[in-house]
Amino acid sequence: MVRLSIAFALSCGLTVAVAASSAEDRGIVLATTTATQESGLLDYLLPIFRDKTGVEVTVIARRSAEVLDGARRGEADVVLMHARPQEEKFVTDGFGVKRFDVMYNDYVLIGPKNDPAAVKGKDIATALKAIEAKGTPFVTRGDRSGTHAAELALWIVAGIDIAGAKGAWYRESGPGMMAALDAARTANAYVLSDRASWIAFKDRGDLDIVVEGDKRLLNQYGVMLVNPEKHPNVKKELGQTFIDWLISPEGQAAIAGYKVDGQQVFFPNADKSGG
Repeated sequence: MVRLSIAFALSCGLTVAVAASSAEDRGIVLATTTATQESGLLDYLLPIFRDKTGVEVTVIARRSAEVLDGARRGEADVVLMHARPQEEKFVTDGFGVKRFDVMYNDYVLIGPKNDPAAVKGKDIATALKAIEAKGTPFVTRGDRSGTHAAELALWIVAGIDIAGAKGAWYRESGPGMMAALDAARTANAYVLSDRASWIAFKDRGDLDIVVEGDKRLLNQYGVMLVNPEKHPNVKKELGQTFIDWLISPEGQAAIAGYKVDGQQVFFPNADKSGG
């Protein structure tokens, strides 16, 4: 009887251990950007995915450069971000298996309602030229994020060498879109923001959208599986399950269904062939 009890207890313990291990194995790590996390989209999407598949997703949110640095070290299974040139290089260098378009939103130029640089309109290049010419306060994240990279690219489009042109008017806020928006509010300055973060930002002070709709403000998101040949710890099947769901009609509909204050902030456009 004692032997049977011990055997039963060991059996139960083994069952619990196997169940715990199985539950742990049903989880993946998603590396993404702070802007994506701050938008609230993942808080909406991931429970839908979990209920559908039983797969838990742990999110690591960092600046774009740090997202890819961590993924190169094998710290994530899947990467979701919005810095296409860096994403494509990540795949070309063999750290990602394949890149898929998932969705887009757009950037908007935020500024004081009284628009001291007189930039209101749809031409981002003209707006940046006016801000630089007048030395009107402008907040940059300066944090190697996807948004920071987009801002630097737009200065180039405007024909401005921002490294040489910047002065006291060009102010660095540090990491995070919300921190940048708050710094712009405090300084009554201009700042580039993704639309989702702007909608989620409540304490706006005298700020408003001053430039939107320029096709150069498109903000494309992509998703990639970290290459398991580089890192055998990558959960290839579960990671691919998440990617397949994101780009499926169901996942795309879920993305379209996410709204903030009644406004749709992400627009699905999955490229199922990969890029």
